[in-house]
Amino acid sequence: MQKRWKILDAENEKVIALEEALKINKVICKILVERGFDSYEKAKTFFRPQLSELHDQWLMKDMDKAVARIFSAFKNEEKILVFGDYDVDGTTAVASMYQFLKSIYENVDFYIPHRYREGYGVSKIGIDYAKNSGFSLIISLDCGIKSTDLISYANSLNIDFIVCDHHLPDDILPEAVAILNPKQPGCQYPYKELCGCGVGFKLMAAIAEKSGLSPESYLCYLDLLATAIAADIVPMTGENRIMAYYGLQRVNKNPCNGIRALMQLAGVQKEMFITNLVFIIAPRINAAGRMDDARKAVQLFIEQDCDKALEFAELLHIDNTERRTADTTITEEALAIIEENEDMINRSSTVLYQEHWHKGVVGIVASRLIETYYRPTIVLTRSGEVAAGSARSVAGFNLYEAIHACKEHLLGYGGHFAAAGMTLLPENVDAFTQKFEQVVRETIHPNSLVPELVIDAEVSFSDLTMSFYNIIHQMEPYGPENMRPVFIARNVRDSGNSKLVKEQHIKFCLKQNNCSFKGIGFNMAQKFPLIESKKPLDVVFTLEENEWNGQKSLQLKVCDFRLSVEAINSVYN
Repeated sequence: MQKRWKILDAENEKVIALEEALKINKVICKILVERGFDSYEKAKTFFRPQLSELHDQWLMKDMDKAVARIFSAFKNEEKILVFGDYDVDGTTAVASMYQFLKSIYENVDFYIPHRYREGYGVSKIGIDYAKNSGFSLIISLDCGIKSTDLISYANSLNIDFIVCDHHLPDDILPEAVAILNPKQPGCQYPYKELCGCGVGFKLMAAIAEKSGLSPESYLCYLDLLATAIAADIVPMTGENRIMAYYGLQRVNKNPCNGIRALMQLAGVQKEMFITNLVFIIAPRINAAGRMDDARKAVQLFIEQDCDKALEFAELLHIDNTERRTADTTITEEALAIIEENEDMINRSSTVLYQEHWHKGVVGIVASRLIETYYRPTIVLTRSGEVAAGSARSVAGFNLYEAIHACKEHLLGYGGHFAAAGMTLLPENVDAFTQKFEQVVRETIHPNSLVPELVIDAEVSFSDLTMSFYNIIHQMEPYGPENMRPVFIARNVRDSGNSKLVKEQHIKFCLKQNNCSFKGIGFNMAQKFPLIESKKPLDVVFTLEENEWNGQKSLQLKVCDFRLSVEAINSVYN
């Protein structure tokens, strides 16, 4: 797929000043300035995160009310139900809060709604369960901010709610005893990008302080919090970066039995990074809710017996294997449908509907389709009497607004800029498809239909030393707004040893002046003729460390490449 290259810029005076202050490579200083760390003190704070820099939890609106209500429940021996969503953020939040409260109070249980029987977030079935089981206080995590009617229903049953959420609130807030959400109006909490588990973490910190407990009583759950931060794709800035930094330390040194079991089943032997949490741990947790029941994900995280934890992990592992099979099968079917229809190939959007597709993976399939056909994509399947599905967007296009413009064809919808879900009658799928295509075609900028590759800086191969890499490595953990640096090297040539691997990937051997590097480019086989041309290339890549037989070396993970300007000019001259 052709990509647009965008090379970031930084104010040269600030770059020079930072280079003089830090005494490190100017390329790294440029990246730091681009990311807002344009002074010695800011850079020091970035490279040396400290837990002491976390904000005071009492700054969060309603924190005093939430803690007072929980202590009232303690005093009156009320039953407390910890309620969370079925994804990684929700299950890690529930596992953390449940264990924390259970360590200081006996009458606590947890509840995870079933994805297909109850749907997303707070459910009437869950509230009825709480009433029938004698719970008078529900603490919702990663959900609840939009559950105005359901929380009113709970109030009518004399059940109080404390909402811990991070999603954008509507104009009307639910009538909860307390709402903890940095994004709500009037909340003075300085950092607005916490995930749901992060908001719960702040509540635990406040309860611990009020109870006179040591910080370790809640810091011990940082491994779960780091997993939530990684999986929920929240910005890796500020508090999120600090908590993920220390959470990763716990993952690598002393994880809970659940994470340890998942790592064991995945065959993890090296140091874990955020990307490992995203691609190894998170899919196995999410698979529980996609394919079966997410309750066992919480059971995995709270299990104190290593052998039993491994048994739960094996169940998640099986769910994930089934999820991957369904994902692969449906993606192949979907691509075949598009490729057999010329009209579909040339559209500005993709909408596909098949009654037999598994509801749990349609969102993943939508993302997979965008890798081939880069445009707003919706994948629908049958769910009872209705069609239901998930939508994924491309950079810069407001998916939610486009779906909102088609609302006359829908029974219900929700989501945000980049992702959404919807239900509609099967007989309305064709009309919705046509309307959605019309809206996208009329509103999307042509550039948004071409993926953008953001490049941090230009480098020479001579810059790429182990010392250079070690500093880049200290920019971990990576994530949104602090992504792994992407570089471009110009006028690079094949050394003569580049080759195709499995007819899909390219194993690079590249040289620039007197410096040579090996690298790998996945799924780039169609561009191999450019290598064979022996003409100078511009190569975009990230830098990685490779270890073989105890020897460490640097290699390139190639993102894209094309003929250099010099080579292009030679064609026309």
